[in-house]
Amino acid sequence: MKVILTADVYKHGVAGEVVDVADGFGRNYLIPKRLAVKATPASLKQSQRLRETAAARRAALENELNELARQIDGVELVFARRAGANGKLYGSVTTMEMQEALLEKTGVDINRRRISQQALRELGEHDVAVRLGSEFIPMLKVIVVREEEYADFMARRTGAQAAAEPELAPEMAADRIVELIDEAESRTETLAAE
Repeated sequence: MKVILTADVYKHGVAGEVVDVADGFGRNYLIPKRLAVKATPASLKQSQRLRETAAARRAALENELNELARQIDGVELVFARRAGANGKLYGSVTTMEMQEALLEKTGVDINRRRISQQALRELGEHDVAVRLGSEFIPMLKVIVVREEEYADFMARRTGAQAAAEPELAPEMAADRIVELIDEAESRTETLAAE
């Protein structure tokens, strides 16, 4: 049976595509669930419109994923774990923990399965890829330190960040705060509009 898919169907095709499926699958599953329509001359004309709208939806989704990828690229996540003398962890840092830390740090909620790394089992810095868009692959920087060294590590990091930021005069600091608030409001309006 020839049908025109009205939605993307896993392992069968994308919306607007004319595919040949088993009669029972088409009659009992695809057509009743409105995932496809029977291929008739009239419906074949409509399939072009379906393809155009499906392509527009896929492009919008791809743009959204690429924007999300830009937001999380280079984010650093720090974990404290117990480890042996050789640097091997007694446990591990799982993709679920990475996903939760990313959500807490950036507010971006992604599926843990998109984090393309097995659980980390060693101390040190790890570059972890996140599979989101096809334009580029964002990399998370995951740092695993010993539990007993965590406080010192974070103190050094905050001290280094404070030294890197120039000291602002009080009137310049107020102007900078106003600029940051305006930027945050414009981002919120942009996200709400989308």
